[in-house]
Amino acid sequence: QVQLVESGGGLVQPGGSLRLSCAASGIILSFNDMGWYRQAPGKQRELVAVITRGGRANYADSVKGRFTISGDNAKNTVNLQMNSLKADDTAVYYCNAHIWAVATDYWGQGTQVTVSS
Repeated sequence: QVQLVESGGGLVQPGGSLRLSCAASGIILSFNDMGWYRQAPGKQRELVAVITRGGRANYADSVKGRFTISGDNAKNTVNLQMNSLKADDTAVYYCNAHIWAVATDYWGQGTQVTVSS
């Protein structure tokens, strides 16, 4: 059974930093693509960053240079380091696992990130 559990969200001032973590069970990170998505009120869910099973990281244009995605295969976690946060980054952030073997996506429950002074 695949389970993804996010942590690390919270309230931060503009310009601040947060680190999100996603603990995965039931899968091997290095065999799959792992990503972070976000959904702001009244908006569609959007891709923030993904790290492929080949280890390549891709980012949305809006977060390039500010966010960094990384995987820790020993701990089976994927992290999102978010720096220089802006009010527009306010959203619920979701961890995603794309399981290539069964062509299925799994989602975490989400963690709220609020950027406000």
